[in-house]
Amino acid sequence: MTMELWHNPRCSKSRAAKAALDEAGVAYTERRYLDDPPTADELDAVLKRIGAEPWDVARLNEPVAKELGLKDLARDRARWIELMAANPVLIQRPIVLNGETAVVARDDASVRRALDGR
Repeated sequence: MTMELWHNPRCSKSRAAKAALDEAGVAYTERRYLDDPPTADELDAVLKRIGAEPWDVARLNEPVAKELGLKDLARDRARWIELMAANPVLIQRPIVLNGETAVVARDDASVRRALDGR
């Protein structure tokens, strides 16, 4: 199975994860998730693979998060996933998918976990 990188090229941490995957020489597909947002079902499945709730990977300082009042929103998983799928800028980046593993790859250790598939 080919790895997948949910990538925002404007993000330094996302660019660093992409560079690490390139350096490792692994095959992966790049999904620019702001241009090609995940569906609510895709996001739900990825969150399950990460082992996280949507509020654990939400970017709460984004202007849209403030407009939606996310910090004070009840922790209703389906509602959060719906809002994040409709506003993909709210999804923490980058996310690396490898088999059944998914990680928010914001540092070298998490990129290595993704490469190892754990």
